[in-house]
Amino acid sequence: MSGKTFKILAIDGGGIKGLYSSKILEHFEERYDCLISEYFDLICGTSTGGLIALAISVGIPSKEISKIYSENGKYIFPSQKWRLKTLKQIFGGIYSNKGLIKVLDDLFKDKTIKDCNNLICIPSFNITESKPIVFKNDHSEGLNMHDNLLLKDVALATSAAPTYLPVWQINSMNSNQYIDGGIWANNPSLVGYLEALKYFVGKGYDSIELLSISNLNIPNGVPIGAKRRKGFYSWKSDLFNTSLIGQSYFNDFFMQTIQNHSNVPTKYFRIGQPSISKNHLKYIDMDLTTEKSIQTLKTLGDLMGNNMKNHIDIKHFFSNKKTYKNG
Repeated sequence: MSGKTFKILAIDGGGIKGLYSSKILEHFEERYDCLISEYFDLICGTSTGGLIALAISVGIPSKEISKIYSENGKYIFPSQKWRLKTLKQIFGGIYSNKGLIKVLDDLFKDKTIKDCNNLICIPSFNITESKPIVFKNDHSEGLNMHDNLLLKDVALATSAAPTYLPVWQINSMNSNQYIDGGIWANNPSLVGYLEALKYFVGKGYDSIELLSISNLNIPNGVPIGAKRRKGFYSWKSDLFNTSLIGQSYFNDFFMQTIQNHSNVPTKYFRIGQPSISKNHLKYIDMDLTTEKSIQTLKTLGDLMGNNMKNHIDIKHFFSNKKTYKNG
């Protein structure tokens, strides 16, 4: 084979738990004395993973991304009494997006997709047209829609989690409205893989390598004999979270399987999560931003980052830099 290897990084969604993912990447940048963006041709991210992907693609170090989560999480997801939180979730959404908009304004300013140093794929869902969408660079013939989109618009569109944050409207996209890409691609590995197959394999590239960073999926199983008729009040956040967890597992299973059955040489490696103690579980959720919650996410991210940074497969991903040049 004379072609090159197309390298992909995929980052799961999960609200404030993105701090776990950014801490892992922080350890890789420190260990290999680099920026993550230097080693991946395509960076995919959904919801909070989309925010991380966009930040990486404009050269922001992972250490700075972790700091943004640590310092601003309480403004994005301010603490609320559970009764008020439940009522808001039922009738109008728990949080405004004012805190998130401020963070994204400071982070991205007026940068657009055209300013990204990497190819990107950021899943969202267009509720105006009722169909999935992937925000991406206009890298190939026939793609002429997204290069001029503001990164903060893309970030708000991919992270507008139903019942948590308001729907986001992008005026330059015919005023269409968007919600969290996690409803169909919380683990965006398959999105990145299909992008590589469709546009790059056979056009200078003959193999694919994909590093997937999971989020902290908190078990929400119910005991045998639990009630079977459940309305929205009974489901609450579990309705959304169960969807995220289920499709994240399926996409992982798909990629584990396809790498052994595809005609295109494929290397897939997913970083999962450590065992989580009962004591830690109570501090972890997509919108828990107390001091103990933030410290728990940091601790678990540091644990996984330290464990993985010298893993043979991680060393492999950081042995060769990206080869695709934007523009």
